[in-house]
Amino acid sequence: MVIIFHLFDRSVLRFSELERAIPGVSQKMLIQQLRGMENDGIVRRVVHHQMPPKVEYGLTDWGQALCPALDALLKWAAARGATDQTHY
Repeated sequence: MVIIFHLFDRSVLRFSELERAIPGVSQKMLIQQLRGMENDGIVRRVVHHQMPPKVEYGLTDWGQALCPALDALLKWAAARGATDQTHY
């Protein structure tokens, strides 16, 4: 979800920008997550053939359509946390 929100907020990010935006994420984990979301049609990967190589990530239309549902889920979780933090 964190990757999706960063991409929704900025539309296109380079790998290094995503890595900096998500504290504590390893390169291996970020690559695995991005590949999985690319395979699921949520994220698009664009390779610019230049020196040094440049790879950018953005949300597909399907990924953009997912954002309102994730936003609603976050609002639900925040409301739950605000009303009941003792019953988990």
